[in-house]
Amino acid sequence: MSALGTRAPAAGGLGSTGLTATVCRDERSFAGLAAEWADMYGRCSTVTPFQTHAWLHSWWLSYGSPGRLRVVLVRRSDDGRLVAAAPLWRTHARVPTLELLGGALTDYGDVLADDGCPEAVPALADALARLARGAVLDLREVRPGAAAERLLAFWTGPRTRLPDSLCLELPSVPVEELVRRLPSARAQRARAKLRRIEREGIGARQVPAEEVPRALRRLLELHRRQWAGRGVTAEHLTERFTEHLGRAVRAMADSGHARVTEFLIGDEAVAVDLTLLSPRLSGGYLYGADPLLRSLKVDMAALLLRNGARLAEEAGCGTLSLLRGDEPYKHHWRPHVARNQRLLLASRRTAPVLWLLAAYAGGRRWAADRLRDRPWARRLRRGTP
Repeated sequence: MSALGTRAPAAGGLGSTGLTATVCRDERSFAGLAAEWADMYGRCSTVTPFQTHAWLHSWWLSYGSPGRLRVVLVRRSDDGRLVAAAPLWRTHARVPTLELLGGALTDYGDVLADDGCPEAVPALADALARLARGAVLDLREVRPGAAAERLLAFWTGPRTRLPDSLCLELPSVPVEELVRRLPSARAQRARAKLRRIEREGIGARQVPAEEVPRALRRLLELHRRQWAGRGVTAEHLTERFTEHLGRAVRAMADSGHARVTEFLIGDEAVAVDLTLLSPRLSGGYLYGADPLLRSLKVDMAALLLRNGARLAEEAGCGTLSLLRGDEPYKHHWRPHVARNQRLLLASRRTAPVLWLLAAYAGGRRWAADRLRDRPWARRLRRGTP
């Protein structure tokens, strides 16, 4: 690890000890942070499952590049306790950027900051400002209220905030309560879909942590069959994604941050769902379903929502997130619309890169808005020819 030499003013009961910051650039050192990362994670109320060490480290093993890791760590200088972290890497982009680990596979990006240490965020901002002398910080998919938002108050250089992916969210209540929130006719259809699941005798089995790798292989095979001949995220079919998911979710299942559910007809698993959980929210990340369920007229959205609502309630999560995406079927449940943010932070030296990135992102948004309602674009979103 390399020292940044940053110190924060003493406050909040730390006396005169202050804080120190370092940058972890070594993969093995990052792996060794698992225990203290988990301890700090438990003291950060804004975290999502995508900030767990298991998810981030596994992603780096599958998608990272040697020599590009940049994990900023802020510690109390008296006892070395970890109080803030920014899991970053220097990308291969043509312009110099530092991005959050997790990339396009991560629905919510964020830094971590100990709720009990108010000095942690300004110290982290100071450390990140030093890194920004050579590269723009490009923080994607920052959820409203995330810890990364607080960096803006302490950032003295150029910065901007752009809209990112749209997410839909529901209250964490039993599915019966979600149905009661619907207009009468729609609620009646939803109840009919739930009764259909019961009539077909579809049971749900919580997969023990030791069986998670096997269940995930089944999930990905069903996912491939389910989307055969239609639009599918190509990365989900790759070996590196399979390795990342199996490695990350096995560890997250042990810590309570992931649940894998098999849906059974008799002894046969006809669908498998992966739900990720944190104290703040839970969300169904990926599922696979046998095409047989379509022929039985089983509504997968209703099946998954019923399971997700149950898991969120059992775990005490505050929000049932439908994660990224504005698909029409999600709106049937009257979700709350939340827009992720993209934060661009720079120094005066790298300000031209920031404005270049902002202009490029604005152009892409303009083009997307103009094309969104074209018939061919709607067909592409539905995965139909």
